[in-house]
Amino acid sequence: MKTLDLLKPDAGLRVFISGAATGIGAAMAEAFLEAGAAVYVCDINPVAVDAMKQKHPQIHAGVADVGKWEDVDAVMLDAQEKLGGLDILINNAGIAGPTAAVEDIAPDAWEKTINTNLNSQFYFLKRAVPLLKQSSTNPSIITVSSVAGRLGYQFRTPYASTKWAIVGLMKSLAIELGPSNIRVNAILPGVVEGERMDGVIAARAQALGLTVEEMREDYVKKISLRRLVTTQDVAAMALFLSSPAGRNISGQAISVDGNLEYL
Repeated sequence: MKTLDLLKPDAGLRVFISGAATGIGAAMAEAFLEAGAAVYVCDINPVAVDAMKQKHPQIHAGVADVGKWEDVDAVMLDAQEKLGGLDILINNAGIAGPTAAVEDIAPDAWEKTINTNLNSQFYFLKRAVPLLKQSSTNPSIITVSSVAGRLGYQFRTPYASTKWAIVGLMKSLAIELGPSNIRVNAILPGVVEGERMDGVIAARAQALGLTVEEMREDYVKKISLRRLVTTQDVAAMALFLSSPAGRNISGQAISVDGNLEYL
């Protein structure tokens, strides 16, 4: 096989992506569809799920609150039926969580962030790993963490805590599942263009007493390349990790962030 051919994911991959009706998840779903994969996505927003299905009639999709085991169990059973198995799990779902000093964070806001960002990863893994063990097509798990999973992030402690935990989860599973030929890696996106980041910047600007424009400039100047990341940048990394070229990459926390130096 030629080296360039290794960069192409195997045709017919069966891929599940959580939180994938918009943003990074949607970009990854579209990239895998273009590569010839069968894709199932879930999202909490039924309107966004319907829009995704209308845009891509070949996609399989379900509605789920990923912080609830019952919802995850239901969509994973549906995905198993629709896809006939699983080769790639991408644990992407997550929320920004509150922006506040630790003493001002409400316990329910903390718990919601933990449930959505971290517990959901376990719920999907519990259902997906037995299916991945049956795959003979370069099976892989990609956990979506964040640059906040390698750097401290003041006023965003619930979010950062979950993203650091996801890296630990990935590192442990890479060791546990390696003998079953299942690779496990984490993608750590940086400052990603889009509505979600716009909301984060606005909330952080308010917390720090800055204008939105000042806050946005502050984020950009922390990036060595002086530009934001796109959802397509992250999707391209997911495709690479799922291709034959990534067959010996496991246990890695890979930043896609333009070298974000600090937060």
